[in-house]
Amino acid sequence: MEFEFLELAQLELDETVIYYENQQKNLGIKFAQEVKNCLDRIERFPEGWQKFTLNTRRALLQKFPYGVIYQIKTDLILIIAIANLRRKPNYWVDRI
Repeated sequence: MEFEFLELAQLELDETVIYYENQQKNLGIKFAQEVKNCLDRIERFPEGWQKFTLNTRRALLQKFPYGVIYQIKTDLILIIAIANLRRKPNYWVDRI
């Protein structure tokens, strides 16, 4: 299955990678790899995570306080947010 990122979700990913890389060398790379691992799990089991809203699901990263918010479409998985779980809850809801 193919993935598509909303522009704001891609921006969140890019900015978070840069933030972590500025905190510690290679930490941004580790974050990006953790997101990739999460996307791989979503691809294998798209319905394997709890429904978060009526049309979205949230898969948690294992080593960072983030979740991947996504929707399952007919022919793709739409990434709504790479959500910092310590941020205001549901800040991304107006994207759907």
